[in-house]
Amino acid sequence: MLKTKQDITIKIHLLISVCIVIPVAFVYGFKPSSQFEIYPKTLDELNAFKAIMGLYLGFATLWILGTFKPKFLTAALITNMIFMLGLGFGRVLSFLLDGSPTFGFLFGMYAELILGFYGLWVLTYKNSNFAKN
Repeated sequence: MLKTKQDITIKIHLLISVCIVIPVAFVYGFKPSSQFEIYPKTLDELNAFKAIMGLYLGFATLWILGTFKPKFLTAALITNMIFMLGLGFGRVLSFLLDGSPTFGFLFGMYAELILGFYGLWVLTYKNSNFAKN
């Protein structure tokens, strides 16, 4: 898991992501109005938020597997980077086009961009095995 300094450098953002994404998944899936100004009213809206919850939990599972099982690590690193940068840049676009969101989403934007760029750095870091592939 995290036995060496290089293991920590390569995998820490996966564990941080899991610690953030799992609780957010359950909030989105069961009570988005408890933390965000989101009030789903129709069954289709509730279904969409449960689907988002499932997507978040699925990715979190892959990131956990990547932390413990070497054969899943590359997939975990790539999907985490894409997931975080995709969310982060989507929020940047919304910020530019729609205006400033609530603090939770603004904080999320910065956290997602930091985690995404950290993942990109890990994948291209010259001393890692991933940069050699």
